[in-house]
Amino acid sequence: MDPIRPAADGAPFSEGASAAPDLAELLKASGRGDRAAFARLYDATASRVVGLAVRVVRDPAQAEEVAQEAFLEIWRTSGRFDPAKGSPLGWLLTIVHRKAVDRVRSAEASTRRDTTYHSQNQPVDHDSTAEAAQASLEARRVRQALSGLTPVQREALELAYFGGYTHTEVATMLELPVGTAKTRIRDGLIRLRDTMGVGA
Repeated sequence: MDPIRPAADGAPFSEGASAAPDLAELLKASGRGDRAAFARLYDATASRVVGLAVRVVRDPAQAEEVAQEAFLEIWRTSGRFDPAKGSPLGWLLTIVHRKAVDRVRSAEASTRRDTTYHSQNQPVDHDSTAEAAQASLEARRVRQALSGLTPVQREALELAYFGGYTHTEVATMLELPVGTAKTRIRDGLIRLRDTMGVGA
């Protein structure tokens, strides 16, 4: 085994191959505010942390963010690590996993909110529905008003406005002079307007 001697900053290192860092000690030192220890902890575990984050969130960019959030929490809470309750790497990866799951749940909740918002705020065809309802009401009112016309007025109006015929065609169909057909249509409209209470 390579002899170990202290580095300039007091951290042990091995001549030749570097010895695996003692994560528990690095966590303890980080808990005391030792930034150099935390930097070594970061270097020793970053690939595992990001790898786990990628496996959970399945998006490298978001995995990097999750890793940064996890390391921030690790820096803040490293003093709480208890070696009696588990390994330092297990403790670290538990934090990472929780952060990654939180990110996935947050994204899913956001997607659900967006879906709900869009479904609730889709332009409903309420305009056409309202128009159809209004048209139905108007048709009912017109039919009621038509019943108050004379038979000849009603017949002329129905041909002109419901049948779509011209005054000349109405006159031909009713075997009337065009002027008479126009008069019946006009008188029928006036009476219809008065019955329905529609302004001129």
